[in-house]
Parts: sequence; C-alpha cells; structure tokens
Amino acid sequence: QVQLVESGGGLVQPGGSLRLSCVASGSIASSFAMVAWFRQAPGTERKFVATLSWTAGNTYYEDAVKGRFTISTDNAKNTIYLQMNSLEPADTAVYYCAVAQRSDPIATTWAYDTWGQGTQVTVSS
Repeated sequence: QVQLVESGGGLVQPGGSLRLSCVASGSIASSFAMVAWFRQAPGTERKFVATLSWTAGNTYYEDAVKGRFTISTDNAKNTIYLQMNSLEPADTAVYYCAVAQRSDPIATTWAYDTWGQGTQVTVSS
C-alpha cells in the first residue's frame, strides 16, 4: 500500500504563501484516479480543499480557496502539491493529502483510500 508524507507547513503572516508537498512511496498516476487535499481545524471535521482528477482531466476547489490555492502533481516525482497564496487566518488547519482509486465523489473523506499524517499550517500576524 502506498504511503504519503506531507511537508511544507508552518507559520505564515496573512497575505503570505506556502507550498505543501506530499510525496508518495509509489506511483500515483498509474494507481489512482484522483488526488486531493483536505484540512481540519481544531474541533471541526476534516473538509475538502482541492482535488485533481485524472479521470475527469480537471481540478476542483472549495469555494473559499478558489483563485488562491492550486493543486498540481509531478508524476515523475510521485508528488502532489498545494500552492497556497493570499493566506488568511481562516486557512489555519492541519492539511492532509489523500489518494483515491475511485473517481467520485470528489469531496468526501470516505472516497479516499490512503491519507498522509498531516502538516500544520498557521496563518497569524
């Protein structure tokens, strides 16, 4: 079973940027239909942030991050990225990457087979 390891989190001021990385222990493009990022703030449920679907050939974003966040992959490096710009305090959370063999639904946690351990992002002045 593939393992996922996130990195790139940290403390950033409002308006700043971070790029999260998620390295897989095996091939993701040949084994999975979609990859995603979710986030979980203290005391809340894990929520969908972004998905890249190879099946659909498209990316999908939660409304609150559209135009600020970009999900991408480097298949040669088996790595999933989340570029986060114009960060806001409301973006503070633990961010998790995930992969799925099924192609839908895209925004529910149960659709994803494997998860990383999470990386903390804190947006504060």
